[in-house]
Amino acid sequence: ISKIILLTQTFICNSRVMMLLGQLERMNGDIVRQAETARQVTAKILHLIQTQEKSGKEVMSKGSSGMEVILASLENTRDVQTILNILSILTELLTVGRGRRVGVFVSKGGTGILFHTLLSASKEMPPSEELMLQLHSLLAKVGPKDRKFGVAARLSGALNVTVNLIKQNLQNPKLLLPCLQVLRVYSTNSVNAISLGKNGVVELLFKVLAPYSKKNTSLVALDALGALLKSKTNARRAADGGYVPILLALYADWHRNDARHRHMLIRKGLLVCLRNITNIKLGRKAFVEADGMRVLYNSSTECLPVRTLDPLVNTSSLIMRKCFPKKRLPLPTIQSAFLFQLPYVPGTGPAGRTYSQGPGVDDVVDESDDNDEADTENDTENEEDEKDQQSPNDDIETDLNKLHPKKGPCRPYEELRVYERFFVELSEDFQVSQVSVLIRRSPPRPIIVPTAQAFSPNTRSLSRAYTRTPSPDHREGPGARAGGRIVGRSGRSAASRRGGGAHRGETRRRQRDQADPLAAAFGGFVRATLGRRGSNWSSDCGSEGPEDEAAEGAVLEVPDTALLLPLHDLDLYVEMVKGTLSVPQYAEVAYPDYFGHVAPTFREPLLERVYGVQRAKIFQDIERLIHPNDIVDKVVYDLDIPSCPVIEDDGESLKFNSQFESGNLRKAVQVRKFEYDLVLNSDINSNHYHQWFYFEVSGMKVGTTYRFNIINCEKSNSQFNYGMQALMYSVQEAISGSPRWVRTGTDICYYKNHFARSSIAAGGLKGKSYYTLTFSINFKHKDDVCYFAYHYPYTYSTLKMHLSKLEALRTPQIYLRQDVLCETLGGNGCPLLTITAMPESNSNDHICQFRNRPLIFLSARVHPGETNASWVMKGTLEFLMGSSPLANSLRESYIFKIVPMLNPDGVINGNHRCSLSGEDLNRQWQSPNLEAPLVFCDYHGHSRKKNVFMYGCSVKETVWQSNISATSSDLQEDLAYRALPKILSQIAPAFSMASCSFVVERSKESTARVVVWREIGVQRSYTMESTLCGCDQGKYKGLQIGTRELEEMGAQFCVALLRLKRLTGLRNHQHLLDLESDIIGSQAKVVSCPTTYVLDEDEPSFLEAIDYSAESNDEDVEAENEHAAEVRTYLSM
Repeated sequence: ISKIILLTQTFICNSRVMMLLGQLERMNGDIVRQAETARQVTAKILHLIQTQEKSGKEVMSKGSSGMEVILASLENTRDVQTILNILSILTELLTVGRGRRVGVFVSKGGTGILFHTLLSASKEMPPSEELMLQLHSLLAKVGPKDRKFGVAARLSGALNVTVNLIKQNLQNPKLLLPCLQVLRVYSTNSVNAISLGKNGVVELLFKVLAPYSKKNTSLVALDALGALLKSKTNARRAADGGYVPILLALYADWHRNDARHRHMLIRKGLLVCLRNITNIKLGRKAFVEADGMRVLYNSSTECLPVRTLDPLVNTSSLIMRKCFPKKRLPLPTIQSAFLFQLPYVPGTGPAGRTYSQGPGVDDVVDESDDNDEADTENDTENEEDEKDQQSPNDDIETDLNKLHPKKGPCRPYEELRVYERFFVELSEDFQVSQVSVLIRRSPPRPIIVPTAQAFSPNTRSLSRAYTRTPSPDHREGPGARAGGRIVGRSGRSAASRRGGGAHRGETRRRQRDQADPLAAAFGGFVRATLGRRGSNWSSDCGSEGPEDEAAEGAVLEVPDTALLLPLHDLDLYVEMVKGTLSVPQYAEVAYPDYFGHVAPTFREPLLERVYGVQRAKIFQDIERLIHPNDIVDKVVYDLDIPSCPVIEDDGESLKFNSQFESGNLRKAVQVRKFEYDLVLNSDINSNHYHQWFYFEVSGMKVGTTYRFNIINCEKSNSQFNYGMQALMYSVQEAISGSPRWVRTGTDICYYKNHFARSSIAAGGLKGKSYYTLTFSINFKHKDDVCYFAYHYPYTYSTLKMHLSKLEALRTPQIYLRQDVLCETLGGNGCPLLTITAMPESNSNDHICQFRNRPLIFLSARVHPGETNASWVMKGTLEFLMGSSPLANSLRESYIFKIVPMLNPDGVINGNHRCSLSGEDLNRQWQSPNLEAPLVFCDYHGHSRKKNVFMYGCSVKETVWQSNISATSSDLQEDLAYRALPKILSQIAPAFSMASCSFVVERSKESTARVVVWREIGVQRSYTMESTLCGCDQGKYKGLQIGTRELEEMGAQFCVALLRLKRLTGLRNHQHLLDLESDIIGSQAKVVSCPTTYVLDEDEPSFLEAIDYSAESNDEDVEAENEHAAEVRTYLSM
């Protein structure tokens, strides 16, 4: 009975609300004359809504005309009390509903009616304070949900009404608060913000701000001021008006007095205002002149122990980073330290611009007034290259005629005959039992032999060394510095031919060779005298005096890795080094390349990042400006000093070196006792591409934490922010039986720094900055020699050694031929391998089967810095040359054409992306050969994504991603392009199908993958990307990738090719169709999502609330929205 009574009462109440609304609707035509009745009816409606929740629901229910009736009454009435009642009704209705009710209100034209009511009320003298209070409170609630709110306010004249009301009520907080809240919403419109600034609102709001107090008027004023200062015009007005010191003084006052941190939002509001002002150059200058760096640094340091104050610390850090005075890199020029004169200098492109630039032009610090660099920074793996591309196929993603593969050859057959020499197996008659193997041999050249005397605490390094006979005008090279002998083909010492240079080197050697602290470590390992190694190392050439006699009998200890590294041979490596030609004429061999690398058996997990590590590093950088007397600023290594890059000192500094094959370190500056800024060399004939590094460090102390900062990185983010570590190779560990690269470093982070990039180096974009990769290291051994690298090094000489060892593995059943595809600009050969199985006999049937095998074309290292591609290729080559049944079957199924290193010059000279021409070779593909392989795959490395994955080509997926209209016939294509990646995802633990993309983008139009697909018609044309970091799925989830996993990936690629062949059951590769049903499944669908694009990263912004790249106006949009919500919560308390 009670429930029935309650339901009855509810029904009666609801019916009463609707009855009253009906009565109000009937009065709308004559509501002015029935003012008293209107007051009573609206009062009753308000009471019911306040006391009965379901009354409000019925008014806002679908199909109800309640809102229209209420708004019509508000628009028509002139009675103040009736208006107040209606405004109260609206406030009650819009307070609940999670924004849906506000949306209904806006859609019914409620915002315009409120502005109309506001203008009418403002004409009354004096205006009703209660009415203005209600109107502005309601507008503050509605405004954020109405996209046209700012425009409507400006057009209706409501802006001036609110501003005048603020001026008249500066001492009336009750009315001032809602007016400021509405002003904040007005200011989100940029035109409104400028208009309000011209009307003196910026100055007006500074009158509202006050020192520390318990009132919350300052909070709302700061919220509005922060929105106004997003306008650069208003920011300039504030800076010119001298308000930056005022904001800093207010912040210091609130920081000092808010001991219990109860007013953190006010302090955050002051910082937001400072952040917006410092988005312009004038604001940054005013901030620095007002000693803002010291104020925020000191306050932030005091906030660090309190985790809840992180929003203040992060915003302060962002402001200080922006205002840190921009500096040039400590270099004479950002062009490479090495010069290679091109035989032909193009008029356009990177090399052409580099040659045409005058001295000093390339590194002018940008003086632009804005600071919007982060927003325009869409870094990709190929960011800089794409700026140089002016392609006629800019609409390749949307023009189906250009997207579809071409039907015929793009070059006459006569032109293609020149390539027949690389396919001699197709005309071989196999009348002889063995296939001749063509190997290009370079003439040997002189070499320096390091001795045990080189292991000295005062020596610059323990590097093995070799040298070429220098040209007369060549500077005194490292050969004059190394401990050892230079031996030439004639048996006469090259050192004696150098005359005075050799004498100076001998003098240095006598001064340095005092002790041998590593001798104790030599016992128990292979003792290999130099005279027993089967080479010309032991020749007694040009010895002079007792020092040389001592060197002749010296013993060099090397790790015995023959069993662990069957494809590594120390003597053979040195022989290969002799034929490697470099631009700087390198005269040293790095120990890791000489000893070799044995993959560790232990797992190397992704580094777990310590919270706040980046912030701590940034604060240490800011201390350089706050405490300049603590900075050493001492150059310890400089390639721009040709005569002596290694600068001698008193032994208190580390010693650096990068003068060896694939080495890259241009300059090292000691900034604090145990901290060093490192500058990388740009690619030759270029002024950028700073990412690959490989250098040597010696002279370290045990138990000391060293910090290394690589300060001229260019990408806006890096896997170093997501668990990746640099690699280190210890010589002491190597001679103790562990010759291997290991992941190392703590406190690793990657962030924007204060070194400015010139617009020329940034592709014409102004306001760019470099990025810092920083990591800390503790060395385990005193007087060790350690090498650091971006990824596992794999040099050109290593490749030549491996190919020579692979040749020795060839059996009579293996067809192996090595051609020289071409000679590079630097004079090095680019090898082309042909691998397949010999025909079973020389009968016509067997030879015909041999010639009809499908072609597989593989390539790697077009980008020198992607060394992981070479390790994958090594795994592929070793599998192909193996004796397993799978390898035999694979060779019998295909003919492999392999270019294991497409860019030897770039690899040798330590480039990251380009060849000696300064061009990215993966953007130079055009007019290709017509011989269509079954599979084309180019091995690459990816610096910003995890796992191994593939990029392929699909018309259908490109059309879906581009959202262009196309008929079903336009989208007809064989789905077999997905087969190989799908197989790899099933058998290779590191491979991720989810990371693969088959979209053809305009920016990739001149890459090998797209050209081979479009112009030759190869469906299975891929780029296989291997992570430089690690995996986030599968068997290796949470682990950093190593050479073992990379080589495994190369072998698994071969297995996938074999499975692809077996699944078809067909010999003729022209009929390998409809594989999707066998491999992928008939229900497989292509998922179109934003991550399909090659340009996207697979990492979110790091959880630590510091923006790695941001210095833009809308960098903290989400944070500001959260801040606004916090303000509203604060005010409602």
